[in-house]
Amino acid sequence: MLGLFLVAIVVVALYLYGTKNFKYWEQKKVKHDKPVPFFGNNTRNYFMQQSVCQVAVEMYQRYPTEKVVGFYRASRPELIIRDPEITKRILTTDFAMFYPRGLNMHRHEVEPLLRNLFFADGDLWKLLRQRMTPAFTSGKLKAMFPLIVERAERLQDWTLNCISNGQEIDARDLMARYTTDFIGACGFGLDSDSLKEENSAFRKLGTTIFRAGPKEVFVVVLKELFPNIFKKLKLLSRVEKRMYQLVNEVLRQRNYEPSGRNDFIDLLLECKKKGTIIGDSIEKIKPDGTPEIASVEMNEDLIVAQVFIFFAAGFETSSSATSFTLHELAHHPDIQNKVQEEIDRVLEKYNNKLSYDAIKEMHYLEWTFKEAMRIFPSLGVLNRECAHKYTFEDLDLTIDEGVKVIIPIQAMQNDSKYFDNPNEFRPERFDPNNFYIDNKYVYLPFGVGPRACIGERLGLMQSLAGLAAVLSCFTVRPAPSMLRHPIINPGSGIVQAIKGGLPLLFRERKSKG
Repeated sequence: MLGLFLVAIVVVALYLYGTKNFKYWEQKKVKHDKPVPFFGNNTRNYFMQQSVCQVAVEMYQRYPTEKVVGFYRASRPELIIRDPEITKRILTTDFAMFYPRGLNMHRHEVEPLLRNLFFADGDLWKLLRQRMTPAFTSGKLKAMFPLIVERAERLQDWTLNCISNGQEIDARDLMARYTTDFIGACGFGLDSDSLKEENSAFRKLGTTIFRAGPKEVFVVVLKELFPNIFKKLKLLSRVEKRMYQLVNEVLRQRNYEPSGRNDFIDLLLECKKKGTIIGDSIEKIKPDGTPEIASVEMNEDLIVAQVFIFFAAGFETSSSATSFTLHELAHHPDIQNKVQEEIDRVLEKYNNKLSYDAIKEMHYLEWTFKEAMRIFPSLGVLNRECAHKYTFEDLDLTIDEGVKVIIPIQAMQNDSKYFDNPNEFRPERFDPNNFYIDNKYVYLPFGVGPRACIGERLGLMQSLAGLAAVLSCFTVRPAPSMLRHPIINPGSGIVQAIKGGLPLLFRERKSKG
C-alpha cells in the first residue's frame, strides 16, 4: 500500500509540474489552444513532426482575427504576435522592455560559444554591439569585396565543371560551399576551397553545427521540459572543441595581433586592442533613474564566440536564401531572363568583372532576392523576451518578466493582408515605388531595430555576388527530382532547413544579351 501511495504522490507531483502555468493565458483572456501536460502546445515540434517555424505559422493562421495568441512551450507561456504595430513596439519603440532574445535558458550560466552577439542578452549584448558596429561600415565591406569576387569566380568554374558531366546540382549544397569559402576568407583569412574538396573540414563544421538529429532534439526537449535539472547539458559540445582549435590556431599564426588582412578575426583583434568595453548598462539602473556603468573584457573566449556566430549565421542563412532564389528563378524563366539582362547590362559597364559598385547597381537582382526571402525567410521567427512587466494598453493585457514573445515572420510575410497574392513570385514588390512603408514591420528577414542583423549588408552583398556569378554564366531549370514546394526539415530550429536539398539543372549560357 505504501508503495502505491508513493507512486500516486510521484504521479500527482509530475502532473502538477507538467501543467504549471497552464492557466496563465486563460486568466489573461488571451486565446490559445488547450495545452497538453508537459508538452504544452509544442508536442508536434518535440516529436520532430513540425519545425519551430511551422508551429508558429499554424498558430498564426488558426486565430486570424486576434492581434496576439497564447502559446505554451512545455509549461512556459509565450505570446505569438500577429500585428505589425505591436511588432514595431517590441522591436523598436519599447525595445528597452524587450531587449533579450531569450534564447539562453539560464542567462547567467551561458555556454561559451553562445556568448556572442546573436545569443547574448543584456549588458554583454549591448557592449559587444557597441564595439563591433564600426566593423561593418561600407568602407570595411568594400575592402572585403575582392575576397568575395575571387570565391564567386571559383563558383563559376566549379559549376561549369559539374555541368560538363550533365548531372543535377543541389543548389543548396552548391551555395553552401560558396558561402563556406567566403566565410573562410573573410572570417578567418583561410583558403578552404570547399567547392573542390568534397570532404573539406570547414564544410563539415558548417553541416555539424546545424545537424538536428534525434539526439540533438532530445537534448533540447529535456532542457525545455526540465530546465533546472538539465541546465548543465551542453548542446554545442560537439562543435565547441573544433571551433576553439580553429580560432586559436589562426590567432597564434597572427601572434594575437591584426594581420592587415581586413578579415573578421582582424576586426575582432582590433576590438580587443581598444581595451575594456565600457558603456551604459541596459540591465541596471541607479535610484535616480540613470544607468549604471557596465564593462566587459574582449578576451579570447569572446572572440571565439563571435567567430562562431559569424560562421554559423553566414553559412546557413546566406546559402538558404540564395539557393531558394535560384529555385524560384528556375520556375520563373521570364523573371530569370530579366535578372540576366540586368546582370549583363551592368557587367558590360565594368568590363564584365564583378565589383562592389557593379553589385550595387543590380537593383532587379536585389528585388528578386528580397522576394525569395519574403516567401521563405531563413529565420522563420524572431524571438524576444519581456525584460520587465509590460502592458499592451490597447489590448488591456499585461505580461510578466520572462515571458517570451514570438514574431512569426514566415506567416506575416505570406499573409494576403500585407502582400496581395502572396504565393506569386513577384520581385517588383520591392521596387521602392511599390513597397508599402508600413510593411517594414511585416517584412523582417534581417529583423529591425537595435537587434537587427549587424551583418545584413555583408550578407546581402555576398549573396548578390554569388547569384550574379551564377546567373551571368548559367541558366537554371528545375531538375526531374525537384519538388515545386520543398519540404521543410521538421527538425529545423532557429534557421529553417529544406529536406532533400534543391536539385537544379544548370545550362551554360552560350550568348549574353
